[in-house]
Amino acid sequence: MNTFTALRWLVGVILISVVLGSCRTKTKPGDENEVVTDSIAQTNPVPTDLNSDQSELFNTVVGSAEGGIIRGISFGDPVSKVRAGERFEMFEDTTDHIGFTHDTEQLETIDVQYFHANNRISRITVDVYLNSPRATQQLWNTARRNFTERFGTPRQESAKSITWEKSPAQVVIEDVSVGKDFGLKMTFVPSNKTVFASNR
Repeated sequence: MNTFTALRWLVGVILISVVLGSCRTKTKPGDENEVVTDSIAQTNPVPTDLNSDQSELFNTVVGSAEGGIIRGISFGDPVSKVRAGERFEMFEDTTDHIGFTHDTEQLETIDVQYFHANNRISRITVDVYLNSPRATQQLWNTARRNFTERFGTPRQESAKSITWEKSPAQVVIEDVSVGKDFGLKMTFVPSNKTVFASNR
C-alpha cells in the first residue's frame, strides 16, 4: 500500500466517523434518557392553504345551476335530469338513489346523493368532509347565512344542528365531526307531500 492510497483510506475513515457521529442523538450531561434531535428532523411544514375558501366551497356545494332546491334540482324532477346535469363524478347508482362525488384541490370531499321514488327525486343529502374544525365552523357560518337569507329564520337551532322550513323544502345542516373527522351534512326534503306530488 503506497502513501497516497493509505492517506485516501485514512481520510475515508475519518469522514465516515464524522458522518456517523453527527447522526447520533445527543444527550445532556447527567441525563442519559433525554434525547435531543437535530432541528432539521423536527421540521414538518404545515401547508398554509389546508382549507378552501369556505364561501367558494359553499358555492361548489350548492352548484351554479339556476333554480331548484340545490344544484338546479327540485323535488319531483326525473332522475334523468340529475344524470344529464350533474357535473360531479358518479360513485353509486342503486335502486333508490344515485350518488356523485367531488374532491377539492385541498382534498376536501363533497358527496351528493339524490334519493328517488318512482324515478322522481324525493330527497337530497350532501356530505362535506373537511380538514379542520376551523373549516367546519366557517362552512357552517356560510351555510347558515345563505340558508337564512333563502329560507328565513331557522325553525330550530342548536350547537350541532339547524333546521329551516319554507315551502317547498325543509333544510337541515348538521355538524357531524367526530374526533379527527370533520364535516357537515346537509339534508333537503319536501316541506310537505303535496308540493312533491304536484311536481310528479
